[in-house]
Amino acid sequence: MFDNKSILVTGGTGSFGRQFIQTLLDKYQPARVIVFSRDELKQYEMAQSFTNKAMRFFIGDVRDKARLVTAMVDVDYVVHAAALKHVPAAEYNPMECIKTNVLGGQNVIEAAIQQNVKRVVALSTDKAANPINLYGASKLASDKLFVAANNMAGKNGSRFSVVRYGNVAGSRGSVLQLFDKLAKEGKESFPITDTRMTRFWLPLSLGVDFVFKAFERMQGGEIFVPKIPSIFMTDLAKSMSENASVDIIGIRPGEKLHELMVTEEDSRQTIEFDDHFVITPAIKFFDSVDYHKNKLFEVGKPVAEEFEYHSGNNPHFLSVEEIRELNLQIL
Repeated sequence: MFDNKSILVTGGTGSFGRQFIQTLLDKYQPARVIVFSRDELKQYEMAQSFTNKAMRFFIGDVRDKARLVTAMVDVDYVVHAAALKHVPAAEYNPMECIKTNVLGGQNVIEAAIQQNVKRVVALSTDKAANPINLYGASKLASDKLFVAANNMAGKNGSRFSVVRYGNVAGSRGSVLQLFDKLAKEGKESFPITDTRMTRFWLPLSLGVDFVFKAFERMQGGEIFVPKIPSIFMTDLAKSMSENASVDIIGIRPGEKLHELMVTEEDSRQTIEFDDHFVITPAIKFFDSVDYHKNKLFEVGKPVAEEFEYHSGNNPHFLSVEEIRELNLQIL
């Protein structure tokens, strides 16, 4: 699918972008891979290790629509990974968060339509489901923009979909990195906000693979949600040290006990497949789309009306030993 194609990744120097591009180069022979980001140092450092002749590095900000339009000339596929993701920073700098996450998303959409990009996948977050902080609210707004963009593009225009997943184990700034640092320092007490707290536990490589699958599956307008295991945060601490104890620091503003990916309110629009869910659009499109069968001919079925999918009611929890084994692959 990606052989001899041009792919642009916004936020391409981040944890996801680097892993996605490495996988892309390992599995396919793209014509061009465009890293679009605003940090020249990270681009310089990435260029030292990504030396494939297909690589291109564009300095730019998603807030700058004109630059996006230029970068997307003759581009086939776009992965939109750029975002301001730090919850406290978004609360303290709300206008900056909105400029990047909402207006930046709109710029990506308009540039892609203008340049006839075939398919766009935007990355979202569990925090967009019933958001309680500005970061989550901005990503919910972004998700709505990308779903509605299919109408803006018209019947034969660009297609847009969203991938939503929870905590990515080992990504930059993740709790796993913090706990690993404490463990290496010989600490046996780990800060946890609440003993009941759970999180989805998704290795970055699987998150990347899911995005590749989304490109193959998408018809336009879907929010793809992977089925992934959960962990108790107390078990994560135990996996780092056999003598681990926890320091209960209390839930922070804007934090949830469980990561929510499919809300009860979304259940009437949700279809279950073998390894993922699809939240279908809440608006009518110009053309009828049967989301029960995707482009890979996988067939799904509607979930129960009061269905909800979060890390606390997930049927698949990892044991302490399974977490330990998985972390060895990540760290």
